Amino acid sequence: MTNEKTLSPLEQQLRVARLERQVAERDPALRSARLALKAFQAARLKRSHADLLDSPDTHHAVLFFLEELYGTHDLSQRDTDLERIAPTMQRVLPADALQTVTDAMQLDALAERLDTAMAKLLGPEFTEADYIVAYRAAMTPADRARQLDLVQALGDSLSQLVRIRMLNATLVLMRGPARMAGLGGLQQFLERGFSAFKRMQRPKDFVATICRRERAVMERIYQRHAAPFDLL
Repeated sequence: MTNEKTLSPLEQQLRVARLERQVAERDPALRSARLALKAFQAARLKRSHADLLDSPDTHHAVLFFLEELYGTHDLSQRDTDLERIAPTMQRVLPADALQTVTDAMQLDALAERLDTAMAKLLGPEFTEADYIVAYRAAMTPADRARQLDLVQALGDSLSQLVRIRMLNATLVLMRGPARMAGLGGLQQFLERGFSAFKRMQRPKDFVATICRRERAVMERIYQRHAAPFDLL
């Protein structure tokens, strides 16, 4: 078994997220609660950012976040694929691209930990009021702020990376080898995220809008606002 101290930052974050999901999968009640929580959060995000979802310029980016980062589908195969190719990614990716992937996995690991903490308090059936109480009880404002800082950093990094033509060409060239290596799902995930940001005219404005609204929601929840999600 690989010694934890020898793992790279990318491999460490991959392991943390995978183990968090595996623990939940072994507990049917926790798994059910986490799925209900993720479904609630995806629906809430759709409402809070309905204008971005309706805009042709940002529609695909919103769907990418909702379905790939907040979706309820099984991510175990993606976890396995990422761990398999992590050493290769560290050798061949430019430093800024590797940091973006590492940031994404750090965000994923933190989100899984926050979801598990809330799911343990909520169970599979809950109301919006229950969710708000659990949001305050499960984690500190610093944990939530850290999550949004990571979203901001990841979004800003993606906004820069999509300008690099070499990366787009590299993703296209990877399609065949990825399918042959059994990594087609991971390849699709990477291409979808890259494409969603590349097609936007002002991706940094999109990221800034998302983070500004979510920080406002967070502050309103901790300030016990009567309707913390009613931003639009």
